[in-house]
Amino acid sequence: SNMPITGNFSPVMATRQNHTLEHATISLLLQRFGIQTKIAGRATVGCFYIYGNLPADEVKKAAHEALARLKEGEKELAISPFCGTNLVVAGVMAGIASLIAAGSRNRLLGLPRVLTVAIGAVVAAQPLGRLVQKHLTTTPDIANLHIDRITRSGRGTGGSHKIETIRMEATP
Repeated sequence: SNMPITGNFSPVMATRQNHTLEHATISLLLQRFGIQTKIAGRATVGCFYIYGNLPADEVKKAAHEALARLKEGEKELAISPFCGTNLVVAGVMAGIASLIAAGSRNRLLGLPRVLTVAIGAVVAAQPLGRLVQKHLTTTPDIANLHIDRITRSGRGTGGSHKIETIRMEATP
């Protein structure tokens, strides 16, 4: 039921849209329940999941509010400091920096230098992770995105919420 109305459907764009809405929804849930709340998310082509022991009505309210606020231009809701993209970028940069710093000399003597450049790379990766999110893994282009339905499964901390989305072009 998640098939688009138009023929220009892109699975990558659909996943980026869902990732955007996932981040925004989690951001609002963290504002509501506190930063220490255990929440995770995962975006796919046709939906996104929110994992955590959260009331279904609050997830529904947050998802709809997040979509409305994104459509009103609150693009910063799409960028999350907790996103896995940040960890991947930091890990890749630290690994490359470490390889360069280690060189072919005595590995043990070079360890402090390797650790120093690896830590520097992780710090430098933070703004880069945000840029990768902004330009590659999320998108501000969500005008045609709509929430189709939201279902909850599981109990307690193992609970998950599936937010199914559809894409509809605006009627002229």
